[in-house]
Amino acid sequence: MRDNYDIKNLNPRKNPYADKLKRQVTMNLRVTTIDYFKSMAEETGIPYQVLIDLYLDDCVKKGIKPDLNWKEPA
Repeated sequence: MRDNYDIKNLNPRKNPYADKLKRQVTMNLRVTTIDYFKSMAEETGIPYQVLIDLYLDDCVKKGIKPDLNWKEPA
């Protein structure tokens, strides 16, 4: 085994999967939202966290933005 390696020349390519990595985050979600995705998880057999991720990823791909124009309570 060599004592010294030139790390820069060992693998100069960028990781082709780097843009597909996931990052763990903590989010506060409404109970109704969690219950909704949990019920979908029971129907599909897919974990609810995966369903939430798939839904959000679909929104990103389609450019769907939330409606932030809430009405004032009467």
